[in-house]
Amino acid sequence: MIWNLGSINADNFYYLRHLPAPGETIVAEDFRQGLGGKGANMSVAAARAGTRVMHIGAVGPDGKWAVERLLEYGVETQHITMVNTATGHANICVAEDGENSIVIFAGANHEVSDRMIGAALSEASPGDFLLMQNETLGQEFAAPTAKTLGMRVAFAAAPFEPEVVAEAMAYIDLLVLNEGEADELVKALDRPLDSLPIDDIVVTLGADGCKWVSNKAKTTKDFPAYPVTAIDTTGAGDTFTGYLVAALDRRLAMEDAIKLAMQAAALMVTRQGTADVIPDLKDIQDHNFD
Repeated sequence: MIWNLGSINADNFYYLRHLPAPGETIVAEDFRQGLGGKGANMSVAAARAGTRVMHIGAVGPDGKWAVERLLEYGVETQHITMVNTATGHANICVAEDGENSIVIFAGANHEVSDRMIGAALSEASPGDFLLMQNETLGQEFAAPTAKTLGMRVAFAAAPFEPEVVAEAMAYIDLLVLNEGEADELVKALDRPLDSLPIDDIVVTLGADGCKWVSNKAKTTKDFPAYPVTAIDTTGAGDTFTGYLVAALDRRLAMEDAIKLAMQAAALMVTRQGTADVIPDLKDIQDHNFD
């Protein structure tokens, strides 16, 4: 089972002819609202990958619909707390030429307390996964607590802060980074990835696939990307991570888990949206990746 300490956002998309200049008022041509946040995306991906996932997070009084949507997608929601702060959200302005501007408000995501986390993890079993990102608070409490309970800790360290990774390294079993984050971490620590005290590090490389650094086995392996025509890369990394951890929770070998996660991410970039369009296992089985 996966216990995901993660953000829950409303993604508000405003479609405009052009981005507004300072002081300009502009009328949106269209508006869409979807479920988002790195945490929610990963929970949905893990559920659609065929494993149990309990989301640990918070929403405001305006976020009941988001909890219902997660439940609809197969995510367990008993440890999502309603607080007196607006639900986290991203206001995304998209112009006709593809340019965008984004304003993010953390809101209830920063109201997740150690007490909430502890109450959830007290129900976990040894061998379960704790999955974390950096869009909530409480990682410094959650990681050592999970290790004390015999859980495995997976950390998708975005938005990236090298000092957070450095502080949590002793507790992390699986670290997922993109290429830029990996370069930044190596520079900040002045150490290569294969020298870190983390069993497995997976670096996503976009259209170039990904790299698995196994510090336990002292090996590095590259995985080529599956060729697809991308129309929207939003949420692809979250889809990859959710599928990867879910596959490992289902006891797939790391190589098989990475391949499945890459297939899910490849399908995701052919769709427009975030949590609402993450593919399920049947979508992957029905697609020819040869």
